[in-house]
Amino acid sequence: MAVKIVEAPGLGTIHLYKRKGLRNMRLSLTHKGTIRVSMPTWVPYRLGVEFALSKRVWLASKQKQPVILENGQSIGKKHSLQFIPEANRAKVTTRVTRNGEIRVLMPISNIVTDHNVQTAAKKACVRALRNEAETELPHRLAGLARQHGFTYKSVSIKQLSSRWGSCSEQKNIVLNCYLMQLPWHLIDYVILHELTHTQVMAHGPRFWEQLVKYFPDLPGIRKEMRQYQPTIIPG
Repeated sequence: MAVKIVEAPGLGTIHLYKRKGLRNMRLSLTHKGTIRVSMPTWVPYRLGVEFALSKRVWLASKQKQPVILENGQSIGKKHSLQFIPEANRAKVTTRVTRNGEIRVLMPISNIVTDHNVQTAAKKACVRALRNEAETELPHRLAGLARQHGFTYKSVSIKQLSSRWGSCSEQKNIVLNCYLMQLPWHLIDYVILHELTHTQVMAHGPRFWEQLVKYFPDLPGIRKEMRQYQPTIIPG
């Protein structure tokens, strides 16, 4: 598969992929906002760029706006975000307290929407979510495994950008710290999804037949999950 990356004026970076067997060009956006054009091997790259440029309106409608964190916002199950301006402060610092506050201390000359303030706040929120996840999710996993007769080898908590969790063939489970932003019934869905993978790896009929035993309204749950993304603000 041939790949070319180009910069298009007014659009940004475009990843062009030539694939055997394709008859038409296809445009897509990854979860990170990367523009991808898949194209037949015989089509010149410049036509792939022109194709993307012709879809500017569609791309603009799909590309995500930057997430802006706000004062008093709830983070996870136990934390709230506080932006605190201080007259004698020279730089932005953060602290996650034991009583559930994520404090962003900033110079009084800064505003909440400043890039460096938002960057510091997002990093502190991830720390808080990871702390919550490491405390809550292993116990939740163990309880659901006992309840439904599953076994697994290990569990780890990570910050993932595109998946809520994973399970290896060795039954090592990874859970995303951003799960703490979801309602508990969806957290349980992800956990049981990965536990089911300890018995059935592939997403075939057998996998879904087993998972529906725990979630009779499986289509509804899956539809609800699609409303969320693994981010600070999950919706």
